[in-house]
Amino acid sequence: MTRDVREFIDGIANELGALSGRDPSAHKADAVIEASNLVAAIIAADGRLTDSELDGYLDSIGPLLEPPLLTSALYVRETDLFSRRDEWLAEPSVLFDLLVKADQRHGTRRSNRYYELAMRLAHVTAATDLVPSAGELDAIDAYRTRLLEAIDQAGLPRPGQPDPTPQRAAPAAPSPVGKATTTQSDSVAPAPDATLPPARSVDDVMAEFDALIGLANVKAEVRRLTSMLQVQQIRAERGLPVIETSHHLVFTGNPGTGKTTVARLLSQIYRAVGVVDKGHLVETDRSKLVAGFVGQTALKTLETLEASLGGMLLIDEAYALARGGDNDFGREAIDTLVKFMEDHRDDLAIVAAGYTEEMGDFIDANPGLKSRFTRTISFPDYTDYELVDIFLALGDKSQYSCSDDALARVRHFVSAEPRTRGFGNARFVRNLFETAISHQAQRVAPLSDPSNEQLTTLTAADIAPVDA
Repeated sequence: MTRDVREFIDGIANELGALSGRDPSAHKADAVIEASNLVAAIIAADGRLTDSELDGYLDSIGPLLEPPLLTSALYVRETDLFSRRDEWLAEPSVLFDLLVKADQRHGTRRSNRYYELAMRLAHVTAATDLVPSAGELDAIDAYRTRLLEAIDQAGLPRPGQPDPTPQRAAPAAPSPVGKATTTQSDSVAPAPDATLPPARSVDDVMAEFDALIGLANVKAEVRRLTSMLQVQQIRAERGLPVIETSHHLVFTGNPGTGKTTVARLLSQIYRAVGVVDKGHLVETDRSKLVAGFVGQTALKTLETLEASLGGMLLIDEAYALARGGDNDFGREAIDTLVKFMEDHRDDLAIVAAGYTEEMGDFIDANPGLKSRFTRTISFPDYTDYELVDIFLALGDKSQYSCSDDALARVRHFVSAEPRTRGFGNARFVRNLFETAISHQAQRVAPLSDPSNEQLTTLTAADIAPVDA
């Protein structure tokens, strides 16, 4: 921890020095206090003070305090020195607020640098124990959220986001889940000889992930998982023992709730933290895995699995593999899947997706699945408000806007759509948007010289039922 504490202190002191025009050493004491508060707060977050945590604090920060804290872990416990220290995480510090305000005035990104250093130190602190507690991971997630909210409220770009530019994005094809989603071409394996794009940083991917509309519970689950993976990565880098955990997931929920989009982003997070080395996403389902003759199913399944190596495989409607009885070829696909997962546990992640009730049938189809799919993330249906926001986000991405009466019609169709099993969620909204674009094109086409406003505005007449 000593090296990371010093990197935090030096980084913060340098930012303060650049801001004040003074030598960074003049701000070292403030940076030391900031590091002390952050590390102590993470350690105290779960109410459990382990020897490794306290020894790490005393060795890395104790000698830097004024006066130095030269004592033992036992003394710290007996004196309640860490009592309520986690309350420091309740809101951004005065120092962070100073950097945010300076960024607002000068167009700098010093608060971004603070965020990166602080999150690194928080994860390093959690990595002092073999397994970080749920309380520590929750505290890190809450602290991250508060820092980013402060950056957002100041109108500043988040870490991983580019500086704002006045130009609007070029028109693009609509996407089903709002501001940041996938297209079919994003979701297939690269050709064997294709050059992989550079790995994205966790902050870069998380900035895109946070921009998705809705999915609050899903985002929280992914953030906790990401923190756990970052902690494991830190321990592995330092040659410390790491508990082996499964990277396979079950996604449950109706169609159009963002499962493919989240899988795509999660595969890139996995690459960023070293779980996989390519980070691509391959989508499949029963029709692409199961053949009609003995022996062919194993070959088809192996071909798909091998194309997924180094990345993530998303099996849509995975429960369909478990249907048809013991003699159905879907069982052969499951057996092949389980063996491949065992043989390639270090270079493949699999997401099995489908309706909540039926996914239990899939997991029960083979004992090997239960031990490998240990984490389930549930994707709820979008609210009416979120679906309308997705419609507007699709329009913004393609440079269309809604008149007031058009927006009212969108709200009407969204609220009137039955929320029965299989409700399409964002897919329904995408179809509604594409129908509106088609109607608008027919309406504008006869105009001899339409204005830009006419070309980019959807009116009530354009908003029609999807099946009309």
